[in-house]
Amino acid sequence: MSFKASILTLYPDMFPGHLGHSMSGRAIERGDVEINTINIRDFAEGKHRNVDDTPSGGGAGMVLRADVLARGIDSLPNDGRPRLLMSPRGKPLKQSRVRELADGEGVVIVCGRFEGVDQRVIDARNLEEVSVGDYILSGGEPAAFILLDAIIRLLPGVMGNDESGTYESFEDNLLEHPHYTRPQVFEELEIPEVLLSGNHKKIDEWRRAQSQALTAERRPDLITARNTQKPRK
Repeated sequence: MSFKASILTLYPDMFPGHLGHSMSGRAIERGDVEINTINIRDFAEGKHRNVDDTPSGGGAGMVLRADVLARGIDSLPNDGRPRLLMSPRGKPLKQSRVRELADGEGVVIVCGRFEGVDQRVIDARNLEEVSVGDYILSGGEPAAFILLDAIIRLLPGVMGNDESGTYESFEDNLLEHPHYTRPQVFEELEIPEVLLSGNHKKIDEWRRAQSQALTAERRPDLITARNTQKPRK
């Protein structure tokens, strides 16, 4: 069964974009991933097919209309897939949530534009607001790319080595350990001796210690979260 992503956007030609290349591109070619776009403007009415209007109460910019977006969402089957709105005010996207989504059958992603989306459609269609960072983008499409990229690489068979998705940054609330490869000496800098020892137990211990040290230095918030959360099974 393929992972189905339905994307509501005003710019359907942006997809699949970079997702059509590398690992995700091969997954799409195999049929493991299906990406469908729905043009929100197709559900607008009237001569000018307006999808937005001025904000109630005044203010700058325009707001995506609830009725237009609702018709677009309702054109999709209500099959239980999570309905996600890419939004800077949403909950920060975490690797744990990415794994939950990858374990499902697919997602419906709404890409907002303008100043935002009418709150009534968010409430009425139970949209889960998701943020990919504390910054503002021109629209939800770049955020949707980030989300789908993170999900697709975790799907079975997408990465050549399944362990690649296990020992990475943010797994178990730790940043990933440093990596090295040939040449053994680069500008008088050598590969750590333990990595050449062939002792896998010591290598694992070294990598774990490096991950913990990097996380404590760069993301102490993850250490706090790790100490308060149960480890992932």
